[in-house]
Amino acid sequence: MNFPMLSIRRVFKVINGGTPTSDQTNWGGDILWATPVDFSLKFNPINQTRRTLTRTGASTGSAITPAGSLLLSTRAPIGYIAITTEAMAFNQGCRALAPQIPCDPRFFGYQLEAYAERLQAEGSGSTFTELSSDSLASFLVSVPPLEEQHRIADFLDVETNQIDRLTNLRRQQLHAIEERHEAEYLEVIQDLDADWVQLRRLGATAATGPFGTQFSADDYEVDGIPMINTAHIRDGKITPDPRHSVSEETANRLSRHQLKSGDIVIARKRHLGRAAAVKSSQAGWLCGTDSIALTVPRERAHPDFLEHLLRSRYVRSQLLKNSLAATIPNLNEGNLLELEVPHVTLGKQREFCTRLTRVDSILADTSTAMIRQLSLLAERRQALITAAVTGQFDVSTASGRGVTDGVSA
Repeated sequence: MNFPMLSIRRVFKVINGGTPTSDQTNWGGDILWATPVDFSLKFNPINQTRRTLTRTGASTGSAITPAGSLLLSTRAPIGYIAITTEAMAFNQGCRALAPQIPCDPRFFGYQLEAYAERLQAEGSGSTFTELSSDSLASFLVSVPPLEEQHRIADFLDVETNQIDRLTNLRRQQLHAIEERHEAEYLEVIQDLDADWVQLRRLGATAATGPFGTQFSADDYEVDGIPMINTAHIRDGKITPDPRHSVSEETANRLSRHQLKSGDIVIARKRHLGRAAAVKSSQAGWLCGTDSIALTVPRERAHPDFLEHLLRSRYVRSQLLKNSLAATIPNLNEGNLLELEVPHVTLGKQREFCTRLTRVDSILADTSTAMIRQLSLLAERRQALITAAVTGQFDVSTASGRGVTDGVSA
């Protein structure tokens, strides 16, 4: 069946939000004040917010939308969607859709979730993308008869709840696997029964990637010599982004930041503990602006040994203690070299790596399967919502069979 298409302004009033001044009379009242961090990409009710406003704050610096309105994040990110369970205010990162005609807001909430990528494509701006009021108001949505909206929304409430329940179960199982992995790492580390010494006592040196006047984003080019940043380091592997490369000329200018085989690249901001050993095929790549290259003489510590240590939660907690900032962890060369590591023979280091490689392999197999199931559930949820809100099947006769295909409980 084909549903008629109307612009959002024909169904909803688009309301802009705002943020009151920091004056204490504006904050801490009984009016909920939503921001994009209070809801998610999945359509859900919103009944609590991190901050609240007084009547004065809401009337002078924000706007209030009634219960049963939709809240849509329209910048950083675009497409998070929720339905209000009571009247509430919201900031400029959201826009409210208050019904102007009889409709079931749930139906349109699910529809906007399904259209998240299209909404994002409507965004514009150079510094950050934003979906303007006019673009949102002009966005086309399908508008079936009211009774059909109720049927579809009721169907999706049941089916998405089932998918979300399975998703939460899989996430809990994945978390349990990761916790067990960390426990086994700690057990192997404790079995070393070694004295712990600072990296500098092993003859280690460290060098931060270029920043300031040395390098800017304008120096990037596609498919040049890779520059390795935090985002390229995961699970002990370095996967460069072809967009984060530099020319040979720039690489020569930044030659002192070139990586050598056996160096350890370490995230120095936010994601402390992301670390990977540089392979021989990666020598000559560049250490990025948010990373540190650690070099330790091979006769004192094997790169694989150090990589495993740095990726363990136990050693990450030591890095966090050494970091410079309380809010955003930030390492420099000096406090990285203060990190203490077990001082053992190269033979024991090899035994350590063999045991942890086995632990990593088991985790990789089980977590990959679990992540695949999470991906299948997300795809199923998206496909189900899209098919229902666009009239691709009659929900009055649909059973939702196939929700758990390939993802048994």
